[in-house]
Amino acid sequence: MHNIPDNINIFGEITEEFSEILTPEALRFLAQLHRHFESARQRLLEKRSERYIRLAQGEKPDFLAETQHIRESEWIIQPVPNALQCRRVEITGPVDALMMIKALNCGADVFMADFEDALTPTWNRLLQGQINIKKAVRRTLEAYHPVKKKEYRLYDNIATLMIRPRGWHLNEKHIVIDGQPVSASIFDFALCFFHNAQEQIARGAGPFFYLPKIESHLEARLWNDIFCMSQDLLGIPRGSVKATVLIETVLAAFEMDEILYELKEHSAGLNAGRWDYLFSCIKKFRTDHNFCLADRGLLTMSIPFMRAYSLLLIKTCHKREATAIGSMSALIPIKNNPEQTQVIFNKIRDAKRIDALDGYDGGWVAHLKLVPLAMSEFDHVLNGRNNQIENKKLDVAVNATDLLNFQPQQPITEQGLRLNVNVTMHYIASWLSGHAAVNIHGFMEDAATAEISRSQLWHWIRSPLGLLDDGRKITVQLIRDLIKEELLNIKAIESINQWADKAAFFLDKLIVSDIFEEFLTLSLYEELRQ
Repeated sequence: MHNIPDNINIFGEITEEFSEILTPEALRFLAQLHRHFESARQRLLEKRSERYIRLAQGEKPDFLAETQHIRESEWIIQPVPNALQCRRVEITGPVDALMMIKALNCGADVFMADFEDALTPTWNRLLQGQINIKKAVRRTLEAYHPVKKKEYRLYDNIATLMIRPRGWHLNEKHIVIDGQPVSASIFDFALCFFHNAQEQIARGAGPFFYLPKIESHLEARLWNDIFCMSQDLLGIPRGSVKATVLIETVLAAFEMDEILYELKEHSAGLNAGRWDYLFSCIKKFRTDHNFCLADRGLLTMSIPFMRAYSLLLIKTCHKREATAIGSMSALIPIKNNPEQTQVIFNKIRDAKRIDALDGYDGGWVAHLKLVPLAMSEFDHVLNGRNNQIENKKLDVAVNATDLLNFQPQQPITEQGLRLNVNVTMHYIASWLSGHAAVNIHGFMEDAATAEISRSQLWHWIRSPLGLLDDGRKITVQLIRDLIKEELLNIKAIESINQWADKAAFFLDKLIVSDIFEEFLTLSLYEELRQ
């Protein structure tokens, strides 16, 4: 590619197709956003570290006194376009062409194309994902299945497309501007927005985004500033961007009103990101000797602190006339096992029925075959309405104590410990092989679910409450013994066996270090060579 703007260095292959994304104009747009907002991003990341130090010293999260007026005053978000009025069922997946086509065609109301937890961010996958987004917006996306020898194209009526960029904590190492790596969030957003926003608006939808890993309303404010500047630079009316924020950190749960408020005319609602939320709780309270969570399988949406967070999200959204989207159901059908699949279907049906009756306007599923099932549960409750925002949940009263009521603490079983070891190694090996959303034991595991498993291992070793139900203390050596045993099972999986030893090495490194790795994928990212 020619004419790369000054002071921009690209450390990835630029094919002829990639050059259609990395145009000089798009790169200049990216550079403008980077130069204007990178210092603010770094300050916010520093605030995260400062906040954790205070938590480690015993400070308890609470609703902010300085924003009480926002919580108590009467205001609502700006109306959303028709394309976002009805969001009964949303499906998510990586920006792979075949996956995108199937998801957009499957009958869901929304497809979230994921550059974050469901994607291994190699240079080729990121750029091919941008190409696929551009083609999907223009209805020209096609894919060929070599085994089925079948071609796939988009239907006339497809799901509304939303895009999830990576989180604020990540850099995109292949792009360096003025000597600094660019924010992965800004990289993903800028290229999607530059190439597609005007086309999306012309087609009656718009540039719609999911915002991950936010920890405060100030981080939402930064996104809002980026939206404003981006729309102004491209001559697009302010408010064209609509963003749904994933409430998937425990600190963000105390600032939901403020997050909706900061995004102002760009708000499109909140989503209960349950898996990252659990990970966030473990991460933020890992040094509290009174904090411990039981086996991962027991951490459902019905336990006290998750129930409080869920109901508060619905109440907050509906008070502000915003959409509330329920959590991901990670269970997926088991191939060639109809009896077990029926059990899974029943669990999903029950979960979505509870979500709909609680007041959610829609929910996430992880598999195409679950869309009709989830849709039927929301249709039954909505009864022809697009949403149930009129359900204001006036009977719900959630305080800080409710959000911090971390139960259950027991049991921790050897089976649960072993499962965490197996899942973490399996996921790391899959991620290194290029697959960041993978079926493990009937669950669609992505970075968020794997984070729970590996953070529990680290925490149980160091917590005085990290005891198995038979009385044994969980130790590094106990987990190392399980790593050796489970490594044989990982090596038996042909698709990932060549990465199994490296996965075992990484897991051992993560649990032994007294320094907790903030995100599993930070160190893994340095292993990517593409």
